[in-house]
Amino acid sequence: MTVIPAIPGWRRRLSVSLLVMAGCISYIDRAALSIGNTAIMSSMHMSYTGMGWLLSVFAWAYLVSQIPAGLLADRLGGRMLLGAGLCLWSCAQIGFGLMQGVAGLFVCRILLGMGESPLFLAGTRVLVRWFPPAERGTVIGLFNGSAALGPALAPPLLLTIMAFQGWRGMSVSIGILSLLLGLLWVLYYRDPTRTASAPSPPPSILRDDLGYLLRQRSSWIVTAGFAGIIYLTWLYATWLPAWLQSAYHLTATQAGLLSALPQICGFAGNLTGGVLSDRLMARGMGRLDACRRPLVISMVVAAVMTGLTALDTGLSISMVFMAAALFAGGVAMSAGWTLGTVIAAEHRVATLEAIQNTGGSLGGALAPVMTGIMVDHFGSFAPSMLVACGVGLTCAAIYQFGLRETDASDRHAPFSVSPFSLPDPANQGTIK
Repeated sequence: MTVIPAIPGWRRRLSVSLLVMAGCISYIDRAALSIGNTAIMSSMHMSYTGMGWLLSVFAWAYLVSQIPAGLLADRLGGRMLLGAGLCLWSCAQIGFGLMQGVAGLFVCRILLGMGESPLFLAGTRVLVRWFPPAERGTVIGLFNGSAALGPALAPPLLLTIMAFQGWRGMSVSIGILSLLLGLLWVLYYRDPTRTASAPSPPPSILRDDLGYLLRQRSSWIVTAGFAGIIYLTWLYATWLPAWLQSAYHLTATQAGLLSALPQICGFAGNLTGGVLSDRLMARGMGRLDACRRPLVISMVVAAVMTGLTALDTGLSISMVFMAAALFAGGVAMSAGWTLGTVIAAEHRVATLEAIQNTGGSLGGALAPVMTGIMVDHFGSFAPSMLVACGVGLTCAAIYQFGLRETDASDRHAPFSVSPFSLPDPANQGTIK
């Protein structure tokens, strides 16, 4: 067994801070297309369906990169893998602003998806190494909260840059910002120092990790369920500004700034989900239920609120519905991500999260393109909101009825080992 000695608090805080910054910037980069999509559609003569595919292609690239990124994250240190990913997606974002044809835009979005694919997988692996199980829900919630904080910060930042430099200058500017963070990560981040015991034979990546996890029913349950979470939340992330412009005839600036408010609620939901899971575990609830129960309840709320946005209730009431939906979606996202650390051994966490996030990426790929097709067909966003409502309710049912108590390694004694001990890599007991 490998034991991590006492860890200085400032190093843990630095690791979390850098990861949150990376998460925020990654979602600012993703949100750039959503903020500038009407300007890009006009400049490049694209339809809603064409823009839907452009918004979607990032998620398809992200999807196919998940498994390789997860396997690498469980084998390599977070320093170089995340550094390389940051550099790749920064160059893709810079290139997006320089392309003159639609094909080039698609290529850059594909590279952006590939570059960002290791972030939340390797980041979660980093947090597992730095934090004991009793504290992981909170820091994972904070890290996942960057997925909502980034889109909340994006409108004022990106609209200000776009006002002076256009959508092309906006893309180049934030690409440079991402590149600077990548250099900062490589220069300052280090994995925790460990003292190693006698070496054991290295396991086969495909057979002992990926193959083992793919044979577990619970892996497929969390993958299917996470697809629903990301479908619902990514619909807002990609189409909310355009939806506000279409439904309420707002300007691009008004819609962009107004769309930040529900995203702030999503950030609060992510923080709440992580803290809530930790509190429920501390009070004696089984580790699986401490994640599943808030996840299921919050997804039902998010689905219902999303369905209500299809009603003609006026801008103020619709904003309340969307804020509630994204808050609940944030709770579900953090609880779902923490769930992966409950049912997987520490040395397979990133691989299981990659499998789960492959489903999430599928939901993220389908949401924008399906929405764009339905808007072109029906001339309204209302049908797409009703579809998202159905997806959310299905997701809640998958988690509620698909997982069993035995899918967690320990139902009622969450932390039966030393909080800073890592499992023997040869251990096969990942998912019960």
